[in-house]
Amino acid sequence: MNQIYSIQNGSLSVSASTQGAELRSIRDSSGTEYLWQGGPAYWTDRSPVLFPYVGRLTGGKYVLDGNTYQMKIHGIALYLPFALVEHGPSSMTFQLQSDEGTLGQYPRAFCFRIRYFLEESTLYVEYTVENLSDKIMYFGLGGHPGFRVPLEPGLAFEDYDLRFCEKCAPTRVGFGKTCLRNGADAPFSLTEDQILPLRHDLFDDDAIVLADIPRQITLEAPGGRRSITVSFPQMPYLGIWHAPGTDAPYVCIEPWCSLPAWQDKIPVLEEQEDLLSLSPGQCYQNTWHIHIHRP
Repeated sequence: MNQIYSIQNGSLSVSASTQGAELRSIRDSSGTEYLWQGGPAYWTDRSPVLFPYVGRLTGGKYVLDGNTYQMKIHGIALYLPFALVEHGPSSMTFQLQSDEGTLGQYPRAFCFRIRYFLEESTLYVEYTVENLSDKIMYFGLGGHPGFRVPLEPGLAFEDYDLRFCEKCAPTRVGFGKTCLRNGADAPFSLTEDQILPLRHDLFDDDAIVLADIPRQITLEAPGGRRSITVSFPQMPYLGIWHAPGTDAPYVCIEPWCSLPAWQDKIPVLEEQEDLLSLSPGQCYQNTWHIHIHRP
């Protein structure tokens, strides 16, 4: 049964669901909602957790240990119920333990925990992956939060920018029409080498996925009073997305540890260089955070 749990402090109130351990709400003390609330016209999700694969697999298949397996887009975690294993006033932890069902899709025993905790106006997201199998785990990991745009009355989607914390020269990872990698990586131009002005048609060809970037980005509107900064120090890739070909009133800021598959090639996980690897009995931990700026 899907259940919603909440945490709060003097600045923020956050809720998440046992279904996929998905964030459901991020509100400040004035009641302003920052997280996209889902909707069938654009996108029903709010903040899926991507594990143990990010993005699409060619033909929905991959190879591991010489065997072929099937897996949906973005792995298995977002489709499964988690158990709440810790809940305090400003912290909550959800856990997904491998079982017969997961082993049929991903043949590694694991324990995956997601801890959400608050410190002043910042929500921290802590991922812990424990390899309980006797073989190396190869896996992807990432976040997919959608944020409301605009964040306040009197502003429009096009008033907002995404601003990196410093000047940079990103590379856009090349994707074909099937949203699989095609090798056509190219430089991605930013205004003043730092700013991406938002427009709905940016996403007509689906997500923008960037590499060679600073690990912090802010969603803001010049003259606006509310903004959001996403920091992802351990994530080398960033997906930026909303439903293609629409005027969707949100933008997803997605920190990723790894990339989707190559088109026309069923991936062999042992050979996919951008995947994380974890030896038997070892733990991997990754923390990123969302900071809310408000008047």
